[in-house]
Amino acid sequence: MASRISRRRFLAGSASFVGVIAALQAHRAGAAGRYSNIVEGPYGPLLASNDLTTGLPLILLPEGFQYRTYSWDGDPMTNAAPTPGLHDGMGVVSTRGKGDELEVTIIRNHERGKGAPILAPSRYDTEGRGDNGIVPSGGTTTLRFRGREFVGVEPSLGGTIYNCAGGVTPWGTWLSCEETVIDLSAQGGRRHGYVFEVRPDAVETTAKPLVALGRMKHEAIAIDPVSKTAYLTEDNPGTSCFYRFIPVDASGVAGSYEAGGRLQAPRVAGRPNVDLRRPSLGDTYRLEWIDIEHPDADPGDTPSTRNRSGDNGSGPYLQARAAGGVRLSKCEGICQRDGKFYVVDSEAGVDAFGRVGNGFGAIWEIDPATDTLRAVFVAGRQLVADNIDNICVSPRGGLLLCEDGHPVVDRYGPGTRMIGITAKGESFAFAKNVVSLDAAQIAKAGKKVAPHDYRPEEWAGCCFDANGEVLFANLQLPGITFAIWGPWERGNL
Repeated sequence: MASRISRRRFLAGSASFVGVIAALQAHRAGAAGRYSNIVEGPYGPLLASNDLTTGLPLILLPEGFQYRTYSWDGDPMTNAAPTPGLHDGMGVVSTRGKGDELEVTIIRNHERGKGAPILAPSRYDTEGRGDNGIVPSGGTTTLRFRGREFVGVEPSLGGTIYNCAGGVTPWGTWLSCEETVIDLSAQGGRRHGYVFEVRPDAVETTAKPLVALGRMKHEAIAIDPVSKTAYLTEDNPGTSCFYRFIPVDASGVAGSYEAGGRLQAPRVAGRPNVDLRRPSLGDTYRLEWIDIEHPDADPGDTPSTRNRSGDNGSGPYLQARAAGGVRLSKCEGICQRDGKFYVVDSEAGVDAFGRVGNGFGAIWEIDPATDTLRAVFVAGRQLVADNIDNICVSPRGGLLLCEDGHPVVDRYGPGTRMIGITAKGESFAFAKNVVSLDAAQIAKAGKKVAPHDYRPEEWAGCCFDANGEVLFANLQLPGITFAIWGPWERGNL
């Protein structure tokens, strides 16, 4: 998070740097076939749209779409406690009914570090304290949506740190991922860097870490509905990878991953230590898989890698590299569609100075049937996509991505976007963040957030209900959850 913020501020204050980027992008545009393009979306141009709850003009959407917000940072939850902030990854774990009878259960992450704890029925680390004596404050909340209204929100997991993204299981639970490897055991707490399974009913959540899925800066997870094998991503800039987890218990029920399994990392067949941080559209590799013998190892402290690697990587990553594993820039979102998996590398490419792994992002397709990896989307310039992060697939088969980059300046002005991907691998803007609030607007809406221009802030947590009627998404700051609906049939989302 700190690196993203500093990079954004640097760009905002450097006109000359913007000029360099423009020149580089013009050069890249001449490289036929190397990068993806941006097109006019099937839903048409974006228009100003007011929130049905507050009346505020928060986002731009295509004609015919509407939205409602709920559970802003600081709003009272159903139990009267304030809603925790830093809304991040999110998933729909249950959908019943249709239209006005639609009932949806959503579990939402909060990417918080240490502070006021989320007082959920189950908490992992209640004693770990930082230098200032405050406790882990990350975790999850569970939202209920009925018809076209949100009807409640409650805490569902506490005592964790930097819950970034995760993934919905085929058996209807949410896997929440910690994006940290902090160890608070010396302060009376516990080690962090794990995945936790959250049940739809918060009182059934165990807060037990799924240690076999590795200790790392986790980002997201997607699961094969047939084999129950999980594919997961690691968000550690410069020393990042994706993995697969083959469970011992493939019964596909809540708690089945607690039985453990094998964690593996990819290696290009016949070519050790391939660097994939600068992909071109269509790049294809055949993969083989490396067993990670010590998934719970500390960073830089595994028998196979100690004193042998200069990488500042996690224990699983260093073991993979020592065995010839691949290297990516910054793996973030992942989703599954028709048996294939789509991994986002948010900083794949190069910047204006030619630095590898500091670009605008790419999507890799993993085909488990053939063990192949293919670059299906590569953004060579900011307008096409900028630091794409969370990703989801709609029931109509289209891919949707959340931006976590700079406020893209297009014909609609500055602001981060949610972008769709066409069948040809081109991007289009579906929604744009135009949240800029003054004190009077906030007071009239009855909210507790600070007055600020939030247009640079990231989208996160995009997910559809099972029927494809409603899209849910978050703006991490100021901390808002959106429900969006409209004429989806006009396009592939």
